[in-house]
Amino acid sequence: MKAVGYLQPQDITQTDSLIDIELDIPQAQGHDLLIKVHAISVNPVDTKVRKSASPTPGEHKILGWDAVGEVVATGSEVSLFKVGDKVWYAGDITRSGSNAEYQLVDERIVGIKPASLSDVEAAAMPLTAITAWELLFDRLDFTPNLPTQSDSNVAIQQAKPSAPKPIILIMGAAGGVGSILTQLAATLTQATVIGTASRPQSQDWVKALGADHVIDHHQPLLPQLNKLGISHVSHVISLTHTDQHFSQLIEVLAPQGKLALIDDPQQDIDIKKLKQKSLSLHWELMFTRAMFTTWDIQKQHDLLTQVSQLVDAGVLKTTLGQHYGAINASNLKRAHAYIETNQAVGKVVLEGFDL
Repeated sequence: MKAVGYLQPQDITQTDSLIDIELDIPQAQGHDLLIKVHAISVNPVDTKVRKSASPTPGEHKILGWDAVGEVVATGSEVSLFKVGDKVWYAGDITRSGSNAEYQLVDERIVGIKPASLSDVEAAAMPLTAITAWELLFDRLDFTPNLPTQSDSNVAIQQAKPSAPKPIILIMGAAGGVGSILTQLAATLTQATVIGTASRPQSQDWVKALGADHVIDHHQPLLPQLNKLGISHVSHVISLTHTDQHFSQLIEVLAPQGKLALIDDPQQDIDIKKLKQKSLSLHWELMFTRAMFTTWDIQKQHDLLTQVSQLVDAGVLKTTLGQHYGAINASNLKRAHAYIETNQAVGKVVLEGFDL
């Protein structure tokens, strides 16, 4: 089968930072699905792994943690899917990725692809949808207000009289995770949603996704919130550059507020600063359930199924940003370089292998 990989971690400008290769098709066992990959998207995790992780000596490292494809074989313990099912998934960072014609993925972290989306549109969403869903509903304990069978619109749950209405500040709302997180927060919670974006294009994108307000993370945060009549927020979800904004995030959080993050701060953050306000810290890594085969690993199958239904009901929309063509080393190198500019709006997707 065709695949794209590398033999040693390198800067994306190097000729062999990603190369086209041929590999044997793997065999499905246990809970594994063998999936023929139709489309993929590129995430910041791809670039981080490419720059830092060495493959097993003598083998190629295959990246890619977002894909849409078709089940072509199943392991002996598979019960959730059958051959021919169209699926979407983010996969497991400890296993070979989706930058290959065929990939093995545990069925318990796979969902049925939304019928209303093309392969390209759907491939933009799994990793970020899992991350955003787990942030809101597993880490921060929001309860999703889901549509009922008799109502295609999301029912708005009344805030408890004794509790102020939640206000969520999403740092970096125009990126991959931010794009789906903004939609989930705006449609499935009763919170006021504030996204940050610095350029007109990205600000317009965040507004179109349903944010109540958009502010600029390159400017002091609290004065901008004050201009909106907001003194503090109840939740901050920081998706990038947390260390650069850490003191400001503590400043804008209300007492007993919650701070969640997904990035890897380049400088140490002093969590003692959280104490005075009794702030809580929540870290999200969407690979945790797959990496450790946790008791609730099938929750990722369940949430991908729920997100697929929400897409088909018109509640959520794809976060596709740009289509970079066929899946090959040249196009993937362009995609990695673009992601590393930190200027991406939405997701970069590639479709099909050069045959």
